[in-house]
Amino acid sequence: MRTTTFKAALTVLALGLAGTFAASASAATLADVQQRGYVRCGVNTGLPGFAAPDDKGQWTGLDVDFCRAVAAAVLGDATKVQFSPLPDKERFTALQTGAIDLLAHNATWTLTRDAELGVSFTGVTFYDGQGFMVKKSLGVDHIKDLSGATVCTITGTTTELNLADYFRAHKMKYTPLVVDNTAASITAFKDGRCDTLTSDSSQLAALRVKLPNPDDAVILPELISKEPLSPAVAKGDAQWDTLVRWTYYSIIRAEELGVTSKNVDEMMKSDNPLIQRLLGKSDHMGQKLGLSDQFAYNAIKQVGNYGEMFDHTVGAHGQLGLKRGVNALWTDGGLMYAMPLR
Repeated sequence: MRTTTFKAALTVLALGLAGTFAASASAATLADVQQRGYVRCGVNTGLPGFAAPDDKGQWTGLDVDFCRAVAAAVLGDATKVQFSPLPDKERFTALQTGAIDLLAHNATWTLTRDAELGVSFTGVTFYDGQGFMVKKSLGVDHIKDLSGATVCTITGTTTELNLADYFRAHKMKYTPLVVDNTAASITAFKDGRCDTLTSDSSQLAALRVKLPNPDDAVILPELISKEPLSPAVAKGDAQWDTLVRWTYYSIIRAEELGVTSKNVDEMMKSDNPLIQRLLGKSDHMGQKLGLSDQFAYNAIKQVGNYGEMFDHTVGAHGQLGLKRGVNALWTDGGLMYAMPLR
């Protein structure tokens, strides 16, 4: 009995030490990034509005902008990012193994991922929900009309699980057509291999624009889930986690205070203590993160506040033309809300 207890204690101690060593080994991300000179950011393999290369090979999109904002905050230069396009099933592995510093890949924040994958979500950049896209020729108006349908979905995603839950709960039958990535899903839908394609509604909007004739497809109005999409970092490095999170809050706070990429230099002259603190004129907020006090100024000046980022990527002046909806500021009836910078 004593031997068993002793062995158990040693096992617990070994696991504890392993966790400590793992944490200390991964606790130098900021120093690594500064020495390397760029942030390694994992993104989608190609999703218009969020992360996709343009005709010149330059990455654009809301997730891309967030990666650049972090680079501006950490290195003072938003261009210092190496983008790694990752299939859905490989995105968390890349973060866990240290192949990337930051994941901005339309990833839904869930309990299981938070508790078991060794990753830390840093803040919701897009509140979404799972929907369905169908060809207009089918004459389908509601999800309940999809009983017996063949449904395209992507492996390794919450989409696949939500689909099974919803159809089972509503006693509807379906045939899943599971593919590896977003490109394969829209190809299968276009080729008629499935009756409907399900994904986050924002992704459906992005995939719809890839069709030869987008007007031939319609996104049904109902949503079957909540999909809070958030960047993530590996657990074990509190400093890196904290500074990425406060870069996120800073770009939202900038919109709350009316600070934009166009007026930020003029705003540096403001006597508003909230703006002074945000832009590094007082209280040394950046030093608390191990950064320059102008970390937020750099992100805002070079990339923009959250509203600017939304507008030119997925919003009114972007590829998708999405309305702000729940992604509006809390003062406008949305969910975007920055924690106090003080």
